[in-house]
Amino acid sequence: MQKKTGIFAWVERVMRGLFLVCGLAAIGFVLFITGYLIAAGLPAIREIGLIPFLTGSVWASTAAEPQYGILPFILTSVYGTFGAIVIGVPVGLLTAIFLGKMAPPKVRGLLRPAVDLLAGIPSVVYGLVGMMVLVPFVREAFGLPDGANLFSAIIVLAVMILPTVISVSETALQAVPREYEEASLALGATKIETVFKVTVPAASSGIATAVVMGIGRAVGEAMAIMMVSGNVANMPGLFTSVRFLTTAVASEMSYSSGLQRQALFSIALVLFGFIMVINLVLNALLKKNRK
Repeated sequence: MQKKTGIFAWVERVMRGLFLVCGLAAIGFVLFITGYLIAAGLPAIREIGLIPFLTGSVWASTAAEPQYGILPFILTSVYGTFGAIVIGVPVGLLTAIFLGKMAPPKVRGLLRPAVDLLAGIPSVVYGLVGMMVLVPFVREAFGLPDGANLFSAIIVLAVMILPTVISVSETALQAVPREYEEASLALGATKIETVFKVTVPAASSGIATAVVMGIGRAVGEAMAIMMVSGNVANMPGLFTSVRFLTTAVASEMSYSSGLQRQALFSIALVLFGFIMVINLVLNALLKKNRK
């Protein structure tokens, strides 16, 4: 018995050490990426100037007199992410409510694998389907010369964040204690009232996490968006071909050099800061809500 206890204590110490190493490794990766982006991105910002770089409306990196203004990319990313969240979060949340609280077992058994399959589809496939189906549809439906624009990108992003929003929201809804719902029903509330006035508020932190993860997916997507947005450095308009922060880096990195390459790293640094600010703000709101 003493020997078993000794073995278990040794295993516990080893596992604690392993978990510590993994946690420190994760922190180390974040610090390394942060440091590398700062080191690679600051030289271009110093040479171009922070204000001209962030507020300039023209990006012409290969011109005889190059200009490096990324305001169109920033606004496009903000508008595209906001549009995807406005469309994708309500649809995803309602789908999660249906799957978690209202769907019959047979229907849930059919829809759940479909949601999981949606999460496993590669980004390039979303982009390919969007390019072959959505872009021509938008062009014909709105009478446009080209259907590759911000609107098409928003639709593709909204579809791509659905699996994340649905899965995380459904898990949060399922974690709400059954006693809350039973108490609400016992007081005379209907099933719908109980879900929207008791279950959803109780799962608000988990739903907010789903929104954060959806924003992260929308902000960080590149390949699919490049295929349906037109990838042109215009100021954003709903039916205008545009370029996101991510697609700006992906489309020029292969042939860039000198200041142009440094400017692309600066864009990556801005994108990294953009995501960090979103996470910090939403986490602050979550903590305030919990208090």
